[in-house]
Amino acid sequence: MFYHISLEHEILLHPRYFGPQLLETVKQKLYAEVEGTCTGKYGFVIAVTLIDNIGAGLILPGQGFVVYPVKYKAIVFRPFKGEVLDAVVTQSIPADMQFCPNVNPPCYQSKGGHFVIQADDEIRLKIVGTRVDASGIFAIGTLMDDYLGLL
Repeated sequence: MFYHISLEHEILLHPRYFGPQLLETVKQKLYAEVEGTCTGKYGFVIAVTLIDNIGAGLILPGQGFVVYPVKYKAIVFRPFKGEVLDAVVTQSIPADMQFCPNVNPPCYQSKGGHFVIQADDEIRLKIVGTRVDASGIFAIGTLMDDYLGLL
């Protein structure tokens, strides 16, 4: 599920960036640091849509670095149990399929030979479980339901 939420982040800036382009540098650094990352609580940050506020910088004693608190809005993605998603296959090891090494490229094929799933195929799946940690969200999906499978 995609959400548009308000988030906060602190940007650590080296003194060499102090100058007329300071705020632009803070914005660019925010985009680089948060877009494409995963927060365990909210999910994957897809894109920063709006920067609400760049707070006053706080100088770190003895270092010269400045920390800027930034409030922004972003689009985030977090899958939930029971959600139906479209995805692209990167690898597969299903239990109810058999490996066909004689086909080029090698793929997994249903035992009846009705359909073949291989890398780069588009599928529709249902999330049956998720696990969240600091670096990512791991999900397990199934194709065993109505209207699921190859697209």
